[in-house]
Amino acid sequence: MSLQQKFWTVMGAVLALLLVASLVGWVLSLRARSDSSREVIANLNARIGAWWWMVAILCVCFLLGRVATLMLFALASFFALREFLTLTPARRGDHLPLVLCFYLAIPLQYWLIGIDWYGLFAICIPVYGFLLLPAVTALGGDTESFLERTTKIQWGLMLTVYCISYAPALLLLHVPGYEGQNLLLLLYLLLVVQISDVLQYVFGKLFGRHQLAPSVSPSKTVEGLVGGGLSAVAVGAGLWWITPFSLWGSAGMSLLIVVAGFLGGLALSAVKRSLGAKDWGQLIDGHGGMLDRLDSVSFAAPVFFHVVRYALM
Repeated sequence: MSLQQKFWTVMGAVLALLLVASLVGWVLSLRARSDSSREVIANLNARIGAWWWMVAILCVCFLLGRVATLMLFALASFFALREFLTLTPARRGDHLPLVLCFYLAIPLQYWLIGIDWYGLFAICIPVYGFLLLPAVTALGGDTESFLERTTKIQWGLMLTVYCISYAPALLLLHVPGYEGQNLLLLLYLLLVVQISDVLQYVFGKLFGRHQLAPSVSPSKTVEGLVGGGLSAVAVGAGLWWITPFSLWGSAGMSLLIVVAGFLGGLALSAVKRSLGAKDWGQLIDGHGGMLDRLDSVSFAAPVFFHVVRYALM
């Protein structure tokens, strides 16, 4: 099968599932009796509606190609960083470092991906950005809570720009025998991550009895992680035909993505709880903010990228 045939086969299945989910949500909304059930169903339908938009955006990016994909993720990083820094307010002395984050680091990082400069892309933010930002902050002369402020900016930049940029960086990889199909690797990563998140939530709601970290994320349960995670691994294994992996290799990669994504969601939930926030923002109806959708990706993408790079190249 060609790249286009593989992509549209997968997207056709996703669209069919969304259509079924939309019909189920509509029927449930008609049958809802209590206020609490109506609230839950309304939230479900809002999430399904948001998924229609996200799938449509993915399809448009596939049709428009590499540049559009990079621009999409650059915008996602911009909004995710903005959400992160909105919940961690800065002082006047942080304004110049923040300008550098938004208007230098983001375009530079994605430009390096666009020109296939792996060597600099991989070290630009964690080395040069890590050293430059506190130095620029220090030049402002504001030493109050200097370490805390600098750490917030550095960590926000790493999570929302550097780590998330590893998703479109999959386009950099030159896997023998898989030339010209890297967009499918990106699709594979996003599908496994998002399906894992959804199924962990569903299994947790249906069968959850034992909370994993109640003070961090009350909705995360052992049953949700095991049931949803294994189901997502099964889906990922079933998608082996769009990847350069074997069936068992795809299962192993899916397990890696599921575990890394779970840890990302858990870590960023802890950040939100420490800040007294439920969501990072309200950008996506039913899903919270951009970072609420990309918290799992921020951990899974760099791990997946490097494992694929060292295993297959």
